Amino acid sequence: MARLPPTEPTQGLVTPDRVPVPSLRTVFDEHARYVIRTLRHFGVKEADVDDVAQEVFVTVHRKLPEFEGRSKLRTWLYAICLRIASDYRRRAYVVRERPTSSPPVDGGERSGDEPDTSLESRTFVQKLLETLDEDKRVVLVLYEIEGLTMREVAEVIGCPLQTAYSRLHAARELLREAWQRAEKDPP
Repeated sequence: MARLPPTEPTQGLVTPDRVPVPSLRTVFDEHARYVIRTLRHFGVKEADVDDVAQEVFVTVHRKLPEFEGRSKLRTWLYAICLRIASDYRRRAYVVRERPTSSPPVDGGERSGDEPDTSLESRTFVQKLLETLDEDKRVVLVLYEIEGLTMREVAEVIGCPLQTAYSRLHAARELLREAWQRAEKDPP
């Protein structure tokens, strides 16, 4: 991901409630890893994560002076990630395959028959998450993986608290069923 420029136009701004607005540099340094991880969980392909994360921080740069401090900064960032990831998945070019002249070369070193468990595990979890519709996946990712409170999750996605709980329950149940199917019929 590209580095941020040294100038920070939002530094020193204060919201109407006297909550200091952090600089873009601070937001980037403290939350870039969370943004990237969240985008992955929201269905952004690995090859596109850096570009989509850049879109997130461009939006943050544009909207940071408007941040009023009524919610946590992290909650506000997840709402931005959610909208941008949703837009990303709707784009037509994401649906099409991208042919290459040669397959990618695996640079990782593994001995013999040892699988790359971290990659395999992440791929398996990603496939399970893809079985969920967007509403359920977002709630599950924000609550279970990112550790937001259910009240924060409801705020990010803009739904009543009870609806967020219902989506979480449904997502857990669907994942349990998908997991059981995967155990019965391994690839």
